[in-house]
Amino acid sequence: MIDFELPQELATLRQRVLEFVTDKIVPFENDPRNGVYTVEDSLREEMVALTRAAGLLSPHGPREYGGLGLDHRSMAVVFEAASWSPLGPLAFNIQAPDEGNVNLLHQVATPEQKARWLPDIVAGRIRTVFSMTETATDGAGSDPSLLQTQAREVNGGYVISGRKYMISAAIGATLNIVMARTFDVAGRDLGATMFLTDAGDPAFKIDRMLETIDSNTPGGHAEVTFDGLFVPHEDVLGQVGQGFRNAQVRLGPARLTHCMRWLGQAARCHAIAVAHAGRRHSFGKTLIEHQGVGFMLADNEIDLHVCRLAVWQAAWLLDRGDYARNETSMTKVLCSELLGRIVDRCLQILGSIGITRDTVIERIYRDIRPFRIYDGPSEVHRHALAQRLAAHGPFDAVTRCYPMPAPR
Repeated sequence: MIDFELPQELATLRQRVLEFVTDKIVPFENDPRNGVYTVEDSLREEMVALTRAAGLLSPHGPREYGGLGLDHRSMAVVFEAASWSPLGPLAFNIQAPDEGNVNLLHQVATPEQKARWLPDIVAGRIRTVFSMTETATDGAGSDPSLLQTQAREVNGGYVISGRKYMISAAIGATLNIVMARTFDVAGRDLGATMFLTDAGDPAFKIDRMLETIDSNTPGGHAEVTFDGLFVPHEDVLGQVGQGFRNAQVRLGPARLTHCMRWLGQAARCHAIAVAHAGRRHSFGKTLIEHQGVGFMLADNEIDLHVCRLAVWQAAWLLDRGDYARNETSMTKVLCSELLGRIVDRCLQILGSIGITRDTVIERIYRDIRPFRIYDGPSEVHRHALAQRLAAHGPFDAVTRCYPMPAPR
């Protein structure tokens, strides 16, 4: 059964992480390399070196490749603590897409592929890309079945051609994991396949950088082209034609780790707002004594609590070997919406200060809004849940069975 009391070892690790982030990482928030649209690699590398020296790097990484080897429940606790600063995920090497790619490679890659890539990724020496999304007019966005990028089999491997959109961290990356619709030498459509490709190959072209409202990704977000990129057979990731199935290994847990990271940042905003409301006076009282502000902060407490419980329960299911499709979808929708409201309330409570860079709330406010879109928009997750309801009836969250008993 799930136990809500943290083991002493995990509680101690959480405290170490919080103290490290507060002392070593928060001061970097005003570093000029922490830019408007992206974080410079030199800043990421400097922070990673500090975290590595403290013995805290890559809590998600397998132990055999240099990580801490935490399970999902422990990751939920540590990721939240590490994300007290928006730079924390970078410092701890737990930022997307690298964190999700480590899990994907560990679960799906061959021993040779793991030995080649995982030591450097877990050590934070290289960055990676996950290229799946395409533009709404050209291919797969929220509906991966519309995938247009093609990999055609040739002598010795495959040639990939196509365009991708909103590809994160491409500039400066080393490894690019690409999803493409695959055709054999006879031209038969075999379905989607994932490929391990060299992000520095001249056949991989960055067409333009996208100016987005978020700013937490080294290498930014780009529109890219694969112009006849050759990939040898040994760089197929997983089985040919099983790309979407294998991607679920990455996508479900990645939804949850997004929630873990944003939970930490929303908690930071809440702490700033509570402190501000406790010292700022208006109309003869501190702000927190005014019911309007006090209730907003109380709602923050409620929402943080609910999100944390949802994350822990879904993480517990993943640790039991469950795909937790419903739970990760529900938690992603819940957290992306509730945590966004928390940050919005905090900005409102700070008033004009909140929209300046005098606190970190302004940056987190910009960064958290895309969370409702990344890893599946809320509407897509609601649609998937509704489809399962239509097919099976209400889901019993206790027994985790369809259908629930008919109401009397």
